[in-house]
Amino acid sequence: MRIRGLFIILTLFLLVIFGLLFCVEIVPSPWLFYIIEGLIFFMLIYLVYFYRMVVKPLQIIGSGMGLLREQDFSSRLSNVGQVEADHIVHIFNRMMEQLRNERLRLREQNHFLDLLIEASPMGVLILSLDSEVTQCNAMALKMLGVSFAYVDGRKLSAIDSPLVTELLTLARGETKTVRLNDSNIYKCTHSSFFHNGFPQSFYLIESLTGEVIKAEKRAYEKVIRMIAHEVNNTTAGITSTLDAVGDALMEIDNTGDIREVMRVCIERCFSMSRFITRFADVVKIPEPHLVPVDLNELAFTCKRFMEGMCADRHIELLLETTEELPELNLDASLFEQVLVNIIKNAAESIGREGTIIIRTLSPAAIEIVDNGKGITKETEEKIFSPFFSTKPNGQGIGLIFIREVLSRHGCTFSLRTYADGLTRFSILFN
Repeated sequence: MRIRGLFIILTLFLLVIFGLLFCVEIVPSPWLFYIIEGLIFFMLIYLVYFYRMVVKPLQIIGSGMGLLREQDFSSRLSNVGQVEADHIVHIFNRMMEQLRNERLRLREQNHFLDLLIEASPMGVLILSLDSEVTQCNAMALKMLGVSFAYVDGRKLSAIDSPLVTELLTLARGETKTVRLNDSNIYKCTHSSFFHNGFPQSFYLIESLTGEVIKAEKRAYEKVIRMIAHEVNNTTAGITSTLDAVGDALMEIDNTGDIREVMRVCIERCFSMSRFITRFADVVKIPEPHLVPVDLNELAFTCKRFMEGMCADRHIELLLETTEELPELNLDASLFEQVLVNIIKNAAESIGREGTIIIRTLSPAAIEIVDNGKGITKETEEKIFSPFFSTKPNGQGIGLIFIREVLSRHGCTFSLRTYADGLTRFSILFN
């Protein structure tokens, strides 16, 4: 029976009882009194029925509202035997099932997105409305060179990282390719998504280092081989001809000046051949032959080798070692060349009268620190580019050689001038 009909019956009962009570007052009669008592008895029975059919369903529906308030989407309401109430219960249960399925779908989707972000080969950095880091995947932490404990809840501008400095220059919706002082190249994108009605920033960082370096290497290998071939063939023919002519002129009087000029030309040809051979050597770097090496001993050997050159420039060359470093699998000869090149560059940066420190660090790292003139921001972006040099007569070969050797050893490295004015070439063994 519908609630409206039950309410009408209840109203008629009350009207009949009221009418009989009015009649009793006008015409007193014991029969009317008994009839009124019988009606009141039936009224009580009807109230129990009314409670079960109307009030109890409303209480059940009210408890359903409580389930919604507590977000308990797994519970269901049972039918009460009343058409309207059972219809509401049916709709409520269906709504709860849909909410539960939607909540489960969103939870699974969010879990999948978290796994996808964490496993992504791209760095993902998500910020709050206050520009604080709320999520940072493993690849982004590796690119930034920091730990999650360091960046979690910290404002992006407070993170000390060269890559973060570049990210802060990006406007929302902008994409830029940057080259850092560790020879790494990144494609950085600043975008946003809406969360709770507000735009929330995030950054995507894609490493282009491997592809760019491979493309650069293919290009300069081809050019160097072609130039070396042409130059060596040409100089070989010229020197051979000059030698033959010189031998012939020796039998002729008053040809000393001409033979001296020819000798200078021959030396210049040999110099040009050696020059181009140095470029060719860059593309012929052998694969490292890895053997266990004591990093402290290797640093000591390089210090002793470079002490003479530094002393001529009045540069103090110091060695600071960390005891009990584990042996590392290195190609000692290649790595010695790397350290010698770095120390030589540091000495040339200082010029005269300065300090260079070779420092080994735990668990496995080495850095060369100098107090030279430092590296500008513009130079940092180009320093590991092929054949780039800040020296007037530089060829840009040394840092290319260093980059190739360190990359083949799987090292992480950077060359940077810090706020204290010191320039550090840091090498971390992974």
